[in-house]
Formats: sequence, C-alpha cells, structure tokens
Amino acid sequence: MQQHHRQPKPVRPTQGRKDHQKTYVLVHGGFHGGWCWRAVADILRGAGHVVYTPTQTGCGERSHLLSAAITLDTFVDDIANLLHWEDLHNVVLVGHSFGGSSISGVADRMPERIGLLVYLDAVVLENGQSMFDLLDADVIARRMRSAQAYGGLAIGPPSTSIFGIADAAQAQYVRERLTPHPLGTFTSALKLAHPVANGLPAVYVQCTEPAYAGVQSSRDWVKANGMKSIELRSGHDAMVMAPRLLADLLLELAA
Repeated sequence: MQQHHRQPKPVRPTQGRKDHQKTYVLVHGGFHGGWCWRAVADILRGAGHVVYTPTQTGCGERSHLLSAAITLDTFVDDIANLLHWEDLHNVVLVGHSFGGSSISGVADRMPERIGLLVYLDAVVLENGQSMFDLLDADVIARRMRSAQAYGGLAIGPPSTSIFGIADAAQAQYVRERLTPHPLGTFTSALKLAHPVANGLPAVYVQCTEPAYAGVQSSRDWVKANGMKSIELRSGHDAMVMAPRLLADLLLELAA
C-alpha cells in the first residue's frame, strides 16, 4: 500500500477555464444526505468546477421514499442514473463512508464515465458482501433492534460523536439533518462483475483525527490490496469538520 501523510496544497481557482474544469460527484454516507457536502461543493464550484451532490433514495430530502424495496442496487442506480442522464464523463467520483459501496457499484457498471475514484474513509465491499458481513454480531443486533422502531424499514441515526464531531455547532448542524438509513442497504449484497474499482485510478482517504472504527475492516482491505492511501487530519465527517482541507485535497487529486 502506498501511504502518504500530508497537508494538501491549496489549488487556485480555474477562473472559468473549461480545459481545467473537472466534474465532481460527491456521494454521502449512512444517515446523511447531499446536504453534508454543501461547504465542500461551494469551494469546488468557486474554483470553477462542476459539482453534483446527489442524495440516495430514502435519505435526507428523499426520506419520504423510504421503503422495504431499497437495496444496494437502488443506491448504485441512483448514482449511475445521474451520470447517464446528466451525460457526465471523466467524473471524479467520491464516496464517503457507506457511499463507498455506491461508487464501487457504479465503477463496475460504467467505468468509461469515471476518471478517478476517491474512497473517503469509506466502506469497501467485494462482490457478494453486504454491510452486515463487515460488522460484529453485537453491532448487527443493535441495529436490528433500532430498525424495529421504524417498522423494520430503517436503522435510526447514531450520535454525532461517532463521526468524530466535537464542535458543538457542527454537531448540531449534523444532528438536525440525520435521517434513518434504509435497512435493506445493510442486508443486501453488492453485485460486482469485476474487482473492486474495476481497474480505474483509485485512492483511499483515511481520516485520522480521530479514526473511525466503523471502517477499519475496509482500511485493512485497502492495505492488503495495495490501493493508494492518503491520511487526512480530520474526523470521519471531514466534509463538515474540515471542508477546506478536504476540498483542497480533492482539487489536488483531480489536478
């Protein structure tokens, strides 16, 4: 595994130069929605780039679509359809936390649309694996009990402290927007016809301050499989906790 620990260098705005313009698709993690990328998206757009922050079915402002039919296939469809209908190419596809499974699925289906995959402190699933396959039995039991309060359709959102958020204002911002997460995306398996990342350029960004235990197994996979890895001095919800630091890194990676 190639691993670097560094502070990203600021990248100057492109000032509308189309030859340097990038297209970013930023995919949120569990219990979140596209809202969590607001500050990062503003910075990237201010640098002259195109940014999409889709919300997965059943989450965020699409929480009214919560149903038992939502699976990992649904989440992959969400992002694949965005790339197709918006006619996006050479995309910098970023998946945070649970969103890692979505970007792996999209890379498997339509690699010709993607220029770079960025797994931001993300889940990495192989073909046939589900999220529950990566969790301990006691964690699964707690989440299944949580789902009972939502008619078996979703898992209730956790405390913001789990995401490493210590700042009170940031914690409140996130807490007020978290929504229950579709249970079916935890129990269903990711379907891949090719190896993870499908041969595309890929980098894993590991948030280190503090480290998030929920993705440790994925970090182990990254190390074992030699995916390029970079450490970022932020907690798990880096897009909220350190948006400038994260945006500068994304600009540098795509440059």
